[in-house]
Amino acid sequence: MSDAMPIVASAPGKVILSGEYAVLDGAPAICMAVDRRARVTLEYCDEGYNVVAAPGYTESTARFRVADGAVEWLEGGEDFKLVEDLWRTAYVETGRHFSIRLDTSEFVDAASGAKIGIGSSAALMSAFAAALCHAGDVDEDASRIAFAAHRALQEGLGSGADIACCSRGGLIEYTMGKGTGHSVAWPEGLVFGLFWSGVPAITSAKLKQLIKSDPRPSRAALMLASRRVASAWSSGNARQVLLEYRDYIQVLREFSGDHALGIFDAGHAEMGAVAEAAGLVYKPCGAGGGDIGIVLCDDAESLAAFVDRAKEQNFRHLPISADPLGVQVTGQGC
Repeated sequence: MSDAMPIVASAPGKVILSGEYAVLDGAPAICMAVDRRARVTLEYCDEGYNVVAAPGYTESTARFRVADGAVEWLEGGEDFKLVEDLWRTAYVETGRHFSIRLDTSEFVDAASGAKIGIGSSAALMSAFAAALCHAGDVDEDASRIAFAAHRALQEGLGSGADIACCSRGGLIEYTMGKGTGHSVAWPEGLVFGLFWSGVPAITSAKLKQLIKSDPRPSRAALMLASRRVASAWSSGNARQVLLEYRDYIQVLREFSGDHALGIFDAGHAEMGAVAEAAGLVYKPCGAGGGDIGIVLCDDAESLAAFVDRAKEQNFRHLPISADPLGVQVTGQGC
């Protein structure tokens, strides 16, 4: 590859549509890639070290060297644990140094600077792994490297559904420990809208809370409900999907209360009530307790009307669509 040609990789964000938490117990999760992308640019440089910057995330610039797969920080490493976890996991020796740019600006609310909760770290890790494997001419599945590195970043927490979705793109069904999942067709006539609560959520804190909680019957019930919803998605029948969600959401509420997770906090409970009154389905996405929620229905006009009701609850409709593409790598930009 020409020294003048940068390597650019991108990966989509993701939204967990069902199976949150239950995926950790072996239930299937339905996950959708969305058209907000993290981008990683690698350019060869003549310095005796690598330089990494992440404008919008931190104003600092870090410098590091790599020897035998180990990262030696010369400056600024405290802001770039993701870089260290990935490089150590990939164990790539390129013989060259890079200027690295990490861009997750599409995952941040411009007004507040807060992340909107659509998987920025998974998207960034997926794109970075692909770019690094490309630079090192590594003949290995970059998604496997991204999965291991992201798990290290999350201190061993998480299911890997986010990496699978960011890597593959589209709508997938994912079961922990059973590969990268498989694609699911979007049901004809089903429409959705994503809404941001304005409150950032910390997924790792909720996962740690679940770990220390004694299992209650609602945990097993959530697994069963997750399987039924996944089956409905696979059927391709929009009405069946909506029907199964009504039971799933009730089980998710019980599960949240039993394990003190606060999934429906930050206004999600109120949004759910408004949606139910309008005959629509609404739920928090992923860990909940903030970040985003999704409304599902089979009528575009009803969805448009719900956008105005969401404003009254201080939720903002996000102009986000599904992204059929996963990781993309090019030498000139993507």
